[in-house]
Amino acid sequence: MSELLFKQFEMTRGFFIKGVEAITTEQANIQPEGYKNNIHWHIGHVLTVTEQFMTGFPQKSEELPVHYLDLFGNGTSPASWEGNVPPLEELTEQLNGQLERIRKIPAERFNKKLKKPFLGLETFGELANLSLYHESHHLGQIHAMKRLVD
Repeated sequence: MSELLFKQFEMTRGFFIKGVEAITTEQANIQPEGYKNNIHWHIGHVLTVTEQFMTGFPQKSEELPVHYLDLFGNGTSPASWEGNVPPLEELTEQLNGQLERIRKIPAERFNKKLKKPFLGLETFGELANLSLYHESHHLGQIHAMKRLVD
């Protein structure tokens, strides 16, 4: 992986995990009025979508349980959660492990064209940058929600 891009992932994920560690389970599971999701969902969503963008989950990665798509995928909500919802500690461990897997992606892959454009993006490197934006966006949502639930 490009050292600069990895530093961006490391910094963004570091801020994300620091924010997550400052949240209690109780705070994470409150769904503020006017919000479709809670903090717990945002954490799992970032993990799941990053895995999709960076590794092709679920077809090309077995690092996360497939049912994470039902819990945290686009269009999901805690209102429909059934079954085994991972605790914050487990999600945090998986976020850390994911960062290590991202570091091992070969640099040449970032220039590789996607099979088909995604939101106007054409290369894996562009998709990696979207992943960074996505994570930062959800961190902002988490900060806003934490203020509401405090």
